[in-house]
Amino acid sequence: MKETLKARCKAEHREDLPKGGEAMLFRAKIALRSVCDITPQLLEKLGVCGLLLDIDNTLTTHDNPVPAAGVEAWVAGMQAAGISLCLVSNNHPPRVEPFAKRLGLDFVCEGKKPLTKGYREAVQKMGLSRKEVAAVGDQIFTDVLGANLFGVPCIFVFPMEMEKTRFFRFKRRMEIPFLPKKIYEENKELN
Repeated sequence: MKETLKARCKAEHREDLPKGGEAMLFRAKIALRSVCDITPQLLEKLGVCGLLLDIDNTLTTHDNPVPAAGVEAWVAGMQAAGISLCLVSNNHPPRVEPFAKRLGLDFVCEGKKPLTKGYREAVQKMGLSRKEVAAVGDQIFTDVLGANLFGVPCIFVFPMEMEKTRFFRFKRRMEIPFLPKKIYEENKELN
């Protein structure tokens, strides 16, 4: 008998999965245009004090060793507000380590998202529990799905640029039905 994704998650004691069917595993809690739109006030509303951050197309363009404009200041502001940050990337150490060092952040590379291994390792490094963190990323089938499987809220940010490879163009087309319909507004209540 074929076991459903939700049944496997329940078997792993993830009772805090999104409600509303398996399609909800591909839906983020909220969507923003950029990682720099995340504020300590928003995280307080979500009840979290730590972020698990994707790199490519979230903090910088794909394979760029330099953070996007405003990201270094955003990281400094979040840290000053007491928010713990950790990079979680599917990329390899030569890509992730120098980027993390530049931002002064801890990291997990080869995170294997959407599997939960990388998120689990990052939360341990941060000394926090799952209930204290949210994940941030630009991809539905890795970042959003992985966060939901791990049982943490996901903040979807729209990609900084569209990738050129055939694989990524195909993947982005497959994400369309699950893309958020609206951007979160700071003065609105969370659903």
